Amino acid sequence: MKLTLAEAAIGAGAVLEAPASVANPGALTACGYSIDSRTVAAGELFFAVRGERHDGHDFVAAAIESGAVAAVVSRTRVAALPDAALFAPLLITEDPLLALQTLAAHVRRQWGKRVVAVTGSAGKTTTKEAIAAALGAKFNVIKSRGNLNNNFGLPLQLLRLEPEHEFAVIEMGMNHPGEIATLALIAAPDWGVVTNVGTAHIENFADGQAGIARAKLELVDALPTNGVVFLNSDDPYVLQFGRDFHGRAVYFGAAPFANPQLLEVTEDLAGLHVRYRARECEGKLTLNLLGAHNAMNALAGLAVALEAGVEPDAAVAALETLKAGDKRGEVIELAGATILNDCYNSNPEALRSMIRTLAARPAKRRILVAGEML
Repeated sequence: MKLTLAEAAIGAGAVLEAPASVANPGALTACGYSIDSRTVAAGELFFAVRGERHDGHDFVAAAIESGAVAAVVSRTRVAALPDAALFAPLLITEDPLLALQTLAAHVRRQWGKRVVAVTGSAGKTTTKEAIAAALGAKFNVIKSRGNLNNNFGLPLQLLRLEPEHEFAVIEMGMNHPGEIATLALIAAPDWGVVTNVGTAHIENFADGQAGIARAKLELVDALPTNGVVFLNSDDPYVLQFGRDFHGRAVYFGAAPFANPQLLEVTEDLAGLHVRYRARECEGKLTLNLLGAHNAMNALAGLAVALEAGVEPDAAVAALETLKAGDKRGEVIELAGATILNDCYNSNPEALRSMIRTLAARPAKRRILVAGEML
C-alpha cells in the first residue's frame, strides 16, 4: 500500500527527520517496502533490520543510493551512519523490525477486509496457492509470495495490500512456541487453516509433537468469535482443534463428517484424480500435482472457497489450473530420465508421500536422492 512518509511514520511509531535539502519530506511517497539493500527498488522504504548474519544499518547508504525514498533506522545507530545515508529522510525508531511489524499491522487494519492464514507442518505453501486459486474464481485475491511466512516476511506481504483486494491469503510458519501468536497479532486473521501437525522443528520442543500441536493451535486461539477455522479431519492433533473453538469449524478430509470429504484419490502420469463430496454433491477434480498429499491441500482450498460463496464448479476449475511450485514436485525430463524435483524442503511425512509417487511411476530403474533432515 502506498503511504506518504508522514503516514508511514505514524503507522510505524517512528519520528520522521530529514536534512534541510529535502523539501516537505512528509509528503514523499513510499511505493514499496524492503529489508534487502540488494533488491530495494526506487521509491521503496528501506527497513534496517538486524538478521542472523547482517545488520541492515550497514547497508542504509547502499539502499539510499539504489533509490530508496527513506530508511527506517534505530535511534542508537543514527550517529554512526555514513554521511551518504544522511542525505535522505530517516524514520527513527527504537527497533526497525518492530516498526516494520507495527506498520504492517496498521496497514492491515486500515485495509479491513478478510485475511485467511494458513499454518501446518507441511503443505502450507501449496495449500496457500490452492486457496488463493479457488477464491480467485470470484474475488480479487492477494497471496503471500513464495513462503515468506516469518516475522520478517509476513509483514512485508501485508504491506502489499491494496484497496482493490478482497481477500488476503498468507502463510504463518514457526519453529518455536509463541511465534504464530505473534504473527497473528500482526495479521489479525479472520479465517485460519491448519494442514497438519508433523515433526518439523521438533528439536525445539521439549515435549515433542504435542508441543508442535500447541504452537499450531495458537492460530486457532487468535481467531475472532465470528471467525472460521478449517481443519484437516485426518490429522489426530488437528482434529481436536475445533473442540473448544468459539467460532465455526469446517473439517476437510476423508472422515465421514468432513465436508468437503475426500472419497478417493488415484495417481497416474496425468496427475492426481480426486473424487470428493461437498455439500451433498459428488464431484471429480484432476490436479496437475504429484503426491497424494496434495489432494488434501486442494480440498482445503475448496473448503475455503465454498465458505466464501464461490460456486463449486468455478472453484474446481481454478484448482485444476494449479502447477507445481519451484522445487515442490516439479517434473523435469532430462536426457531420457524423469526427475521428480521435490527438494525445496523435506520432512518425513512429505518424503513418504513422494516415495509412494516414485514407486508408482513405471520405470526400468528408480533412484531416490534424499538429504538429511536436521
